[in-house]
Amino acid sequence: MPSDLIRIVSRDSPMALAQVERVRAELAALHPAVETTVLPVKTTGDKWMGDLAQVEGKGAFTKEVDAALISGDADLAVHCVKDVPADRPLPAGTVFAAFLKRDDIRDALIHPGGLALNELPPGTRIGTSSVRRIAQLAASHPHLECVPMRGNANRRLEKLEAGEADALLLAVAGLERIGRTDVITEILSAETMMPPIGAGVLALQCREGDTELIDLISGLGDRDAYRETQAERMLLHVLQGHCNSPIAGYARVEGSGELSLRACVFSPDGKTVLNAHEWAGRLDPATLGTSVAVALLRQGARHVIDSIAH
Repeated sequence: MPSDLIRIVSRDSPMALAQVERVRAELAALHPAVETTVLPVKTTGDKWMGDLAQVEGKGAFTKEVDAALISGDADLAVHCVKDVPADRPLPAGTVFAAFLKRDDIRDALIHPGGLALNELPPGTRIGTSSVRRIAQLAASHPHLECVPMRGNANRRLEKLEAGEADALLLAVAGLERIGRTDVITEILSAETMMPPIGAGVLALQCREGDTELIDLISGLGDRDAYRETQAERMLLHVLQGHCNSPIAGYARVEGSGELSLRACVFSPDGKTVLNAHEWAGRLDPATLGTSVAVALLRQGARHVIDSIAH
């Protein structure tokens, strides 16, 4: 790899390309002499509009990106951590070189009539295909109806306008990236709608042998994002969730530097909600993730996860 040119591979969705521009801007600020070029690829998850479980949902948004990195067609991959499977190692020969400063982890409600979540009348159709959102709405707002909706955020907003749903739930960070925060009716607290593991964190992945590049990239890393991501991904690893598992959670570094992790495992119908919340104290982030996962397993998480078809 010529040290003055970094080839960045990413999904080709508008949001993914906006994420790459953030990486390019941060790199340019840190290393003005370095040039970057972008290799956009279309992933299985972007091509397939049905149930992700039918196309091996895990890795559906990362497989083609990983392939470009491993083959040497690209030097650096940009991933949303929430899209990277945590129950198995990264592809052999690759490593995370940095986690960028975390964006907003919350979800936003978009309702054309301006109603908040608690004001929506019975039978309101919420457009979402996320098992995490569906299970939480079933638990907290069982009178609302979820209708399947996939596609990038712009596409979903078009479907909302076309009347395919009455309201949408979308990630705040995603709407910020594509410059569409104007459509947000209400930002839901992380307690009201718990985020997916790895929400709002961009990971930079390199080949293990590219030590010069890894050193260059590591300066973009954010220590809090690293600690939070380590705890969350270890939780998911120990739980061995699949792509149809409604698992949600988030770690948070407080102002004092203390790290905590809150997590839930839901049944798809929202009737079972397992909850755990612990502080790291002197534990390292991965041990905290393990501890919270074990607390959920003690409550029966294994049975809940394994009883969901996938």
